[in-house]
Amino acid sequence: MSALTKAKGFKKSKAGTYLSIGTTAFGAFSVLKQAKKARTEQDKLQLLDAVVSAAAIATGVAILLRELKRMGDDDVLLG
Repeated sequence: MSALTKAKGFKKSKAGTYLSIGTTAFGAFSVLKQAKKARTEQDKLQLLDAVVSAAAIATGVAILLRELKRMGDDDVLLG
């Protein structure tokens, strides 16, 4: 089994999905920092960018959670 095949298999696994959720959520810290800076500087365009980025992160996490649910994960957090 090649490394690429293993990587694709990991990406579709529960562990890979949890890792993706973690890395996606980690991006939220930089977006929060960006939003705080934009508010401090009263930069509406930068604040709009932060809001759009936050929406993309939220959507990405929701998609990954849905994928976990489809995998049949019995995690209490997923309901």
